[in-house]
Amino acid sequence: MSATLAEKILARACGRAAAHPGEILTARLDLLMMHDSGGPRRVAARLEQLGARVWDADKVVVVSDHFVPAVDLESADILAFTRRWAQAQGVTHYDMLGICHVVLQEHGHVQPGMFCVGGDSHSPSGGAFGAFMVGMGATDITGALVTGEVWLRVPHTTRVQLDGALGAGVSAKDVMLMLCGEHGMGNEGQVFEFGGDAVRALPMHERLTLCNMAAELGAETGIVEPDATTLAALEAAGRPFAGDIAQWRSDADAGYLHVHRYDATRIAPHVAAPHSPANSRPVGEHARVRVDQAYIGACTGAKLADLHMAAQVLKGRKVARGTRLLIAPASVAMTAQAAADGTLAALTEAGAILLPSGCGACAGMGAGMLGGGETCISTTARNFKGRMGSAQAQVYLGSPYSVAAAAVKGEICDPRELLGENA
Repeated sequence: MSATLAEKILARACGRAAAHPGEILTARLDLLMMHDSGGPRRVAARLEQLGARVWDADKVVVVSDHFVPAVDLESADILAFTRRWAQAQGVTHYDMLGICHVVLQEHGHVQPGMFCVGGDSHSPSGGAFGAFMVGMGATDITGALVTGEVWLRVPHTTRVQLDGALGAGVSAKDVMLMLCGEHGMGNEGQVFEFGGDAVRALPMHERLTLCNMAAELGAETGIVEPDATTLAALEAAGRPFAGDIAQWRSDADAGYLHVHRYDATRIAPHVAAPHSPANSRPVGEHARVRVDQAYIGACTGAKLADLHMAAQVLKGRKVARGTRLLIAPASVAMTAQAAADGTLAALTEAGAILLPSGCGACAGMGAGMLGGGETCISTTARNFKGRMGSAQAQVYLGSPYSVAAAAVKGEICDPRELLGENA
């Protein structure tokens, strides 16, 4: 019987021949991830009350990324507790190495065909590797930690077909902001499957952004069919895939809830106005809004590919007077790579201020928060009121190209104008 990729993964996880949208099933986990904010400090007391330990320490990964580096006693205590708990449980712990959704992939933990959960709403990032990965709250994570199982309703699959090639100065972030603007944030009970020539041409870092921001569409998760690019990324991570990726793709006659087709060549850079990713439209439709801060950070906007985008705009230029540009690379490894290839030099010579790797201002923590009345353009996934600091601040969302261009001009503008000058 024909099935989508998501349905095939869930059928395997549930030990069934098939999994149909709307069915309520119990699935076995291949991986569970949680971080220092929603992880041990939330679940430890519950596990103690139950007299339980994690069901399989080899399938649990903890990442410290929200409270890093500690800026006060509370955050220091949270990090210390996370370290002690991870050691006592015998689980894998990545401490201050970067954002969980990036660190997890850097180490090859998520592989095609896996069923995974994460204690963070942007856990759908794992779908970039042809896995089904969904975010959950601390209560559900507790149950999953004890049983190794998750109860779920099989979602419908919506296909996003991107034909052709994305233009210069247009990224996966622009695609997702365009989709948020067109389809809103109310797509519950759906998996967004991304495909087409433009998706196949994307590097893994960009596929991570596509799947990550399925959360902003309100979807259960996002997913991309694995291919040679997927295999190369896992090989580079030191965990080559041992299976056959041919089984992990949707059947040609699979049933989709919706199929949305786009000519990728016609997609323009998009910017979302406060206070929702759904307030998104092509950058040319925005007034030239003056910005106090430009922020390049978070799992959607500070991977190595994102830093390269920003450097293309910033090289040989300076940040505008009265505007500050803050950059928090998504991982320590990516910071080192950007230093080695000259990217960091291009960014800092332009006047960017380098911050530690971690969730930082995206989660309203650490350096880079906004004061009342300030305006920021950011590569983060969300611009909800008060998320990056003051509820009286205004946050716009854009790609690394758009944020870097705004930093140079001191106002929101079309990044293709500056890229054309650098051609």
